[in-house]
Amino acid sequence: MDIETLASGFGLIEGPRVDRHGRLYFTDHGSASVKRLSPGGRIETLLSNRRSIGGLALCHSGKLLMSGPSLALFDESTGRIDDVFSSFPGHTINSLNDLTVDAQGSVYVGAMNYNALDRSAKPVPGDLYRVDPDGRATLVGEGYQVSNGLGFSPDGKLLYHADSPPNAIYAYDVTADRRLTDRRVFAKLPEGFPDGLAVDAEGGVWVAAIFAYELVRFKPDGTVDRRIRMPSRMVVSVAFGGADMCDLYVVSADNVDRPLKGTIFRMRSDIPGLPVPEAKF
Repeated sequence: MDIETLASGFGLIEGPRVDRHGRLYFTDHGSASVKRLSPGGRIETLLSNRRSIGGLALCHSGKLLMSGPSLALFDESTGRIDDVFSSFPGHTINSLNDLTVDAQGSVYVGAMNYNALDRSAKPVPGDLYRVDPDGRATLVGEGYQVSNGLGFSPDGKLLYHADSPPNAIYAYDVTADRRLTDRRVFAKLPEGFPDGLAVDAEGGVWVAAIFAYELVRFKPDGTVDRRIRMPSRMVVSVAFGGADMCDLYVVSADNVDRPLKGTIFRMRSDIPGLPVPEAKF
């Protein structure tokens, strides 16, 4: 695949999402901001001074749902931020990280309970929640070290979920009442740790391999199909977009050994991506 560089000079880029107009939304931990890249190359800062945003979701209402200190709804037209979810009885939530949306417009989001970027920090397990548009939250999984990428299979019957330091990409069965059962290891990366992920129309799972200079596609049976070498050691997340859903966006973090900084790359995939539904918040 030919790799095109769209923009660079950021810190840690997370949460890529492409809207129906071809605009790429993303977060930058380095500047604690939410930004948007237009097809013409213009970059706008939509929101500043919000730390630890690990995931974004586009909403049917035109608003933006984001993680961080809470799951919150952002109205670009007014600048208003409304908290939707930030606590659950009997469980610790220091911040919320990556997320995805199901066909009903609910959000599945993982909690982070320590600073995983601080290698001296002691890991504190976090949990996984489903948050419905009415704000009601349901605990659907427990005990993850660094909850990261989430994505559903094309039929919606499986949820994939990356837990980074264990190098585990889990699969769960999704029940009729949208709970998760039979958690098992779907795949492990050949190198590095799994961060963000995206699912394609054939059920392939594309995983960003942080610390490994690569993007990996797994077949639906969990075997490695492709290993795409990237210019960045810190490959953080991935998203599909474009009219045919064959534009593959890959975002990275500030490199420790190269001057590229956090960068947005784009490639063309021969397999279309699976659209992530809009949240109904």
